[in-house]
Amino acid sequence: MPDNRKAFGQKGESAAIGFLQANGFNILETNFQTRAAEIDIIAKDHETLCFVEVKTRRNINKGFPKESVTVSKQNKIILGATFYLKKNRLMESKIRFDVIEVLEKDGRLEFNLIKNAFQTR
Repeated sequence: MPDNRKAFGQKGESAAIGFLQANGFNILETNFQTRAAEIDIIAKDHETLCFVEVKTRRNINKGFPKESVTVSKQNKIILGATFYLKKNRLMESKIRFDVIEVLEKDGRLEFNLIKNAFQTR
């Protein structure tokens, strides 16, 4: 991934954190990594533990950002979430998998939070 794409993605993730905080989420961790996966944001929305994937795009020429969260990517996030839950003894927690689409429009970032974007199988 060229540096400018990576930097743009990091800008989107930082902006998504601010968006979540402004909407009452409590950010617990960012860029949580395991061997199997990286989870962009782990946050609490009231009593629900949310595992959030952030997808940032300059436009929708190649589809909406959420479309890049494939079943394979979902499975990796689920594996990472399971590891986090076990590690922190939170297996009884109410959980949710969200996706935040971050789109650049006229030089500004716009957000679309998709709650329950996917489920465990």
